[in-house]
Amino acid sequence: MLRNPNGLSYAVIALLVGNIAFDVLLAEFEVRVLVSDYITAYAEPDLFGIIALNLAYSVAFTLYVATGIVFIVWFHRLRKNAGVWAPDLQRRKPGWAVGGWFIPIGNLWIPRGIAADIWRASRWQPYAADGARELALLNGWWTLWVADMVADRIASQLYKRAETPEAYVTAASWSLAGYVLDIAAAVLAILFVRRLTSMQHTKATGMIPAAQ
Repeated sequence: MLRNPNGLSYAVIALLVGNIAFDVLLAEFEVRVLVSDYITAYAEPDLFGIIALNLAYSVAFTLYVATGIVFIVWFHRLRKNAGVWAPDLQRRKPGWAVGGWFIPIGNLWIPRGIAADIWRASRWQPYAADGARELALLNGWWTLWVADMVADRIASQLYKRAETPEAYVTAASWSLAGYVLDIAAAVLAILFVRRLTSMQHTKATGMIPAAQ
């Protein structure tokens, strides 16, 4: 049974925009560490500034988790729809559209494969050969997302071990790189969500009940 993904796509896009806003806010802090003497705050922290920063990190983390949950619900719905159109092209069952994101190491490639299968099933000719750059948007988003995860992991480990101003600057550099990658990945994710949702909506026009 086909289900309309439009409402979920709007929610995902709104949450991704919120993530971009907080990435810009937190990236600004890392820039201050890199280009000014703000690093002295680690030795003599301003209480109000630290509270505000911690609050921003908490809200950003909550928003990130919410985005992940809504995105996975949207992703699972599109995978179910893809199974209606071209079940033989789906190499993994619908449950993998959820579980695949939580498998260590495997989550670096399993969801991308599922997304490619959904894409093929959602186009007008599911069994046609892929165009030369047909999956460029998916591949671009996925590459940036994986790179962002790597940069964030490195930054986190560097911050944990940092004891000198120089070490904090190095950690801040990796953290800033992570925010830049996350912003770029979020922009491509928005384009990917819009494109894939539009493909399914167009293909299913007249088949999906108006009220969901």
